[in-house]
This record gives sequence, C-alpha cells and structure tokens, in this order.
Amino acid sequence: MTKAPGYSITIRMHVTPELHASGQIVAAVTEAGAVITGLDVSDPGTETTVVDLSALAHDPDHAESLRTTLNALSGCKVDQISDSVFLVHLGGKIEVGIKVPMRNRTDLARAYTPGVARVCTAIANNPADARNLTIKRNTVAVVTDGSAVLGLGNIGPEAAMPVMEGKAALFKKFADVDAWPICLDTQDVDEIVRTIENIAPGFGGINLEDISAPRCFEVERRLRERLNIPVFHDDQHGTAVVVLAALINASKLVNKELSSLKIVMSGAGAAGAAVAQLLLHAGVQNILLFDSKGAISTSRTDLDPDRTELATRTNLEKFSGSLPEALVGADVFIGVSQPNLITATDVEKMAKDSIVFALANPDPEINPIEAAKFAKVVATGRSDYPNQINNVLAFPGIFRGLLDSGAIHITEEVLMASALAIAECVNEKALSSVYIVPSVFDNSVAPAVAAAVIAATAGK
Repeated sequence: MTKAPGYSITIRMHVTPELHASGQIVAAVTEAGAVITGLDVSDPGTETTVVDLSALAHDPDHAESLRTTLNALSGCKVDQISDSVFLVHLGGKIEVGIKVPMRNRTDLARAYTPGVARVCTAIANNPADARNLTIKRNTVAVVTDGSAVLGLGNIGPEAAMPVMEGKAALFKKFADVDAWPICLDTQDVDEIVRTIENIAPGFGGINLEDISAPRCFEVERRLRERLNIPVFHDDQHGTAVVVLAALINASKLVNKELSSLKIVMSGAGAAGAAVAQLLLHAGVQNILLFDSKGAISTSRTDLDPDRTELATRTNLEKFSGSLPEALVGADVFIGVSQPNLITATDVEKMAKDSIVFALANPDPEINPIEAAKFAKVVATGRSDYPNQINNVLAFPGIFRGLLDSGAIHITEEVLMASALAIAECVNEKALSSVYIVPSVFDNSVAPAVAAAVIAATAGK
C-alpha cells in the first residue's frame, strides 16, 4: 500500500528514558509498517520523556493501530496522534493582509475617513475607476455550491471550504492573485446566478468550482452573458487546457499529428465535455465520447442539450459498442470518470505508441503501472506518478493574464493560447514519456500563460 504525505502523522508519547534509549520505539513502529520521518524530544523530563514521533502511515486506521502497538511497550503511553493535514487546516489556510501603512492619524485619514470619501465619489462618478482604486483588479471569487467536490460528490458548502481555501492559496502562490472562497448554501441555478451577480462588483473575475453538471454549464453561460468580468469554470476549462497541453507534447513524442488521432474518452460531465470541445477546436477530428450509459451518439434520446450538441461533432461513425471495444486501434484514451474502467489488456489492443490519460482522482481509470506496460505515454491526476495533469498549471496564469489585460471574454483562442504556453514550458530536449507537462512548481509557467492570454486578448 502506498504511503503519502496525506497520511503523515505525529505521535506524542510519554516514555521512560530507558525505553527511549533502547531503540524499541523505532523498531516497533517500523515493524508495524510505518516509515519514521522524525523523532524529537519535546520535553526531556526526569522520570518520563515527552517524545514526538513523525511517520508516514497508510491511512487513519493504520495510524490508530500504531497507538496500540506503542501502548503495548512497557514504559510508553501515547498521549495523542495528530494528522499533519488537519494541523495545516487549523484556522484555515488564507488570511487578509494590508498594503498601506496604518501608523498614525494621518495614515488613517488617508486610508479611511475622511480621505476615502473622495475616492468613493470618484468611483460613483466613474464606476470604471473601481478597477484602479480598489482591490477589484486583482481579486477573484472562487465560488462553489459544494455539489461536486473533488471525488467526494455532493458534500455541501461547509465541507467544500477547505478545497476553496486551497484554490485561493494557489492563486496567490503562483500568480499573486488575491482570491477568496465563496461557498453558497443553495444548489438552485437561478439563486446561484443571482447571488454571484450581486457580489460581482467587488471582484475582477469569477472562478466557478466544483458545481455539478449539467447545472454548471447553465450557471457559467448566464453569468458570462450578464457580467462585465471574466467567468471561468475551472473544472471544465482548466482541465481542458492542461489536457490539451499534455496531448500536444505527447503527440510530438509519438510522432503523430493531433488531426490524425483517434481519441476515446470516458466521462462526459463538466470536464469531459470541455476537453472534447477544446480538442475539436485544436484540430482533432476523431473523438468517441462515453458517459455512464454508453457512447455519446446522435441516435441517443436521453442526452441533455449540451451532450446533444457534442454528439453532432463526435462519434461520426455512430459507434454503439462498449468502451473496451472502442479502444481497439485507438491512439489515445482520456478518462475523466471513474476508477478501474479499463485493463492492461484493453491498452494492449490500442494502436502502437498509444497514449493513456487516466485522470480520475484519487483512483484512475487504470492503474498507471499496468497501463505503462503497453502505452508509450501515461498521465494521471495524481502527484505520486509522472505526468500529473493538474489544473494549477492553467488557472493562475489564465486569471493573471485576464486581470492584467482587463479582458472580459474567455474564448477558445484564450484557452488554446494557454495550452500552447504550458506545452512550450517543456523543453523539447527534455521531453520524454515521463515528462510531457512542466512541474506545478515551475515558476515560468504562470507568467508564460499570462503573457499568452494577454496576447490572445489584445484589441478585443
């Protein structure tokens, strides 16, 4: 079983000096299957010593079993086990800071009353001045209704907050954009749209997040029609941009043109539909898209309007078989759906030098190790395998470019330019089957994407 930083723990215990010196603690924890990353004396004491042991465990149940193991040692009593992930979240992950001095009455009079009244009057006379005289030009609302959070589903607005906070932190870290989580206690499309309309004056952009399909399509569509600031649904367009960037580089690696690829996709929700649409715009001509009921086709009568439109542009041969059958001879598989949908045998039947993007999280459509037995390039949404398809490569730079340019509309050209910029951050000499997208910590990515967005929106 894989150990990961998501299951790192700290065990605080009271031990006798003799036990601490004996090495039995280290031996017991190691034999129990955990990986020790630190052993620190918190309080040397006299009769007992307070020790903090840091370790990587498999999961919470494994962590609790370590408590039993340690308590069984003579001279050891576990006080508490702290999950490092929960410690990071105590009190939240973001905060508000100030940019101007507040040292004395003069500073106060300039930043607040009475001086601020002059600025308010200027904005009242010319509302466009709010972009330069307030935080608006650098502020994004990260908005969710909690209906499709990660792989957890409809868990509600409060439970969605940690994800939205994390998104806001990524905005700041990678593009110096000030973002704030807005979690709405409604899943009614009309109420969501009206609420965002009402708060929009305080923001320079709206990032929709974790809103389930098909409602997310309607929410985005209406907001783009009504607001004079950019509206971006990251689950759709952020995913599409990074997938296209990865596919551009993977295609170079296998010496195939995008236009010649036969692509089979699993998942026709928010991400799948957007990926398919952007790939079509990029010149891909042969896409076969599956949802939970089978191949998307014009012969189906159970499709919503968005999937109905997509059916007219995909599956031109009216294929109606199964997903494994569709993969026979396919160049590319892209999964944005459910775990364990295909097997190594299915990948083996794909075309020579096949490409597999198994992006379901946390468990992909196929074990990437199994897929790599036959595919030339394998990518996942996970950080513990090569080629992570991560939206953080896209959205910070896209919003940085939109905010700096003052652009309102997010066009296919903007998304295409962003994907190309990400792809070009991988030096062709470094391009390999395990390196088709840059690291999320590559500081060149967000500025490159921002510059591409500014160029794509120039004069528009």
